[in-house]
Amino acid sequence: MLARIERLGEHTIYILQDLGRMGLFLLRALAGIGKRPFRLGAVIRQTRLIGADSFVVIFFTAAFTGMVLGLQGYYTLRKFGSEGALGSAVALSLIRELGPVLTALMVTGRAGSAMCAEIGIMRNSEQLDALECMAVDPFRYLITPKFLATIISIPILTLIFNVVGIFGGYVAGVTLLDVNPGAYFSGMEASVINKDINLGIIKSFVFAMLVVWICTGRGYFVHVIRGAGFGAEGVSRVTTQAVVLSSIAILVWDYLLTAILL
Repeated sequence: MLARIERLGEHTIYILQDLGRMGLFLLRALAGIGKRPFRLGAVIRQTRLIGADSFVVIFFTAAFTGMVLGLQGYYTLRKFGSEGALGSAVALSLIRELGPVLTALMVTGRAGSAMCAEIGIMRNSEQLDALECMAVDPFRYLITPKFLATIISIPILTLIFNVVGIFGGYVAGVTLLDVNPGAYFSGMEASVINKDINLGIIKSFVFAMLVVWICTGRGYFVHVIRGAGFGAEGVSRVTTQAVVLSSIAILVWDYLLTAILL
């Protein structure tokens, strides 16, 4: 019994220490945004890697998500004789929920895992220690550009996701199922208001912060994470942990933000 209590105490202390490390990591990363000189080239390069290179996966995910919404929404609304409301159902589902959530999840899987692995390898190979020995701030040099690039990229990708998804629903509903195109767009125009758009934008910014914070933080602290190990195996475990934690955080905060702002 005493051994179990001891293990519980150790686990609790570890969790509190980990939360403290991650909190200080976030503060240092955000503080690096205001430091000069500003590394515009690094931000542009990271924006291309995180944002532009994710366009293809976002496009196809959005297109087929919209088409599925169009099919499912049509067969559901047809039971009530409300096929004309298909545009409203597709647009609201994408703008409020699916657009921000699926965009963040896709970026987490494609770019977040890469960020975590990159920083984790730099930590294990002592490249981060070398930067500190040369009086180079690793946050301003490495972490802050990733923060800025992710905060810029995910909201833009979310808007692209919404637009592509709406036209995917149009293809499924209007082209394949003969829904009236005028009713599709007029219903969407009448039902979507600024509050819905603002909710989706706020979610995209919050999800962007969560993704880059968790993924870069897990990689930065790979050497002190319990059970991670050392070398390639440790980086792989921490990368998996970062993707899982980011995905869970996105879904939890999606509910919280919806409950607060809706």
